[in-house]
Amino acid sequence: MSQKCEFQYNLLPFETIKEATKGDVDAVEEVLKHYDGYIDNLSRRKMYDEYGNVHYCVDKTLRDRLEAKLLKTILEFKIVR
Repeated sequence: MSQKCEFQYNLLPFETIKEATKGDVDAVEEVLKHYDGYIDNLSRRKMYDEYGNVHYCVDKTLRDRLEAKLLKTILEFKIVR
């Protein structure tokens, strides 16, 4: 008996990407929202309190830099047919 493995990817619609590259504010916000969790994960840092306990916190500066880099990439992206 074979099992079929199905993956479902949560992809952004092409039209959203196309509009975001043109500078549409709503589309850009949708792209940023789509990658919000990924950016949070990338900007998470290990911190220690005064008792040596480990805590994970989002580095706000790094998060802002990653978001700015994504925004720059969106606006510079060229769709080639």
